[in-house]
Amino acid sequence: MLPASAQATTSHVPGEVIVTYRKSADRADRAAVQRRTGVGQPKVIAARTRLMRIRDGRSVAATVAELRARPEVAAAAPNAIARISGWVPRDPGRGTLASGWQSVQWNFAGPFGVNAPDAWQNLINAGRPGGRGVTVAVLDTGVAYARRGRFRRSPDFSAGDFVTGYDFVDNDRYPNDENGHGTHVAGTIGESTDNDVGVTGLAYGAKIMPVRVLDQLGSGDSVTISAGIRYAVKRGAQIINLSFEFDGSTTKRDVPDLLAALRYANRHGVLVVGASGNSGASSLAYPARAPTVLSVGAVTEHGCEADYSNSGGDLDVVAPGGGPDADLPGDPNCHPTEPQGGDIYQITFVGSVRRFGLPREFVGTSMAAPHVSGTAALVIASGVLGPKPSPAAIEAHLKATARPLGPVTSYGAGLIDAARATAPAPPT
Repeated sequence: MLPASAQATTSHVPGEVIVTYRKSADRADRAAVQRRTGVGQPKVIAARTRLMRIRDGRSVAATVAELRARPEVAAAAPNAIARISGWVPRDPGRGTLASGWQSVQWNFAGPFGVNAPDAWQNLINAGRPGGRGVTVAVLDTGVAYARRGRFRRSPDFSAGDFVTGYDFVDNDRYPNDENGHGTHVAGTIGESTDNDVGVTGLAYGAKIMPVRVLDQLGSGDSVTISAGIRYAVKRGAQIINLSFEFDGSTTKRDVPDLLAALRYANRHGVLVVGASGNSGASSLAYPARAPTVLSVGAVTEHGCEADYSNSGGDLDVVAPGGGPDADLPGDPNCHPTEPQGGDIYQITFVGSVRRFGLPREFVGTSMAAPHVSGTAALVIASGVLGPKPSPAAIEAHLKATARPLGPVTSYGAGLIDAARATAPAPPT
């Protein structure tokens, strides 16, 4: 669901212009300007500055151009409109007694969140609210995307939020979630926003392609996953999210089919985002370890590396994953002996595929990765990198706009910043 405020907005007051006269312009000169440019009803703002209404029906731009051409006029401009920095949707969070989605989604709007409100405003200004026009494939346990048999669609998604996917576990056309993990991940990327239901999704205007490659217990083999990657590429996904990991002992010799599929995605211009892993190791797990994957570690609500997050020199960026702080002496954001920060909240089913809520205890690099996939969708939609940016260009841009937090071995290029990543380039 797209918010009404996401519709095209004007940047100035219709029918009004601001005129500053030169010192040499007397009352007769000013009256002549008004007659010849079709403006009137002056309101004094300063000694030589007036706010005027356009009377002849011409556009603001045309009138401003005409005024600027007059020798009596020192400056002319529209009456520009300023807005609150960032768009704040009306999703309720944990209920009407709570303070809204912000009360639980620190990961979007908190001090160490991804600056979602300003990013949303950037996309609204660009005319592509919430990442409209981009498709993100979620390769996971499936997604609660439709009502079918015992399954139900998540109440914070609509049918229009999805494109056709596939179930590579049961080999059928119905990638329903039987675990809850995939629905949670998809929610971070694209849960409906500003609809008075649940919480928000980072790229709420993007399409989700549900591709089930993990079973009810959250396990999947490399052949199944490789098939899912190739499927997503062939069917038009621009981003693939992989919120899972292989065992830390897995080497590149053990997953040649997976690496080939990842190279296939890269050759076809598809960005693949992968979770670094949850073993607290000093090296990344596959698939995030592959050179063609944008690897994502996790930080806590305090801005500290999460104690479970795999790290190391190959780490690209970090994003909110929740949970306890790592013990990093000298890091001012890390407080491992104090109460841990918040979890990551998105709507998924609770106890039954027919009952949905905002369950606790979803933390991990699996939760961090979709923040990066969602931000990448916003970057593509915003057009700041052109119409069809390459995976390398998107990765470089996300790193360049990330917020440094500390050593690259713990934080990579830094905390992903959706607002900076989608900000329009300054004029040259």
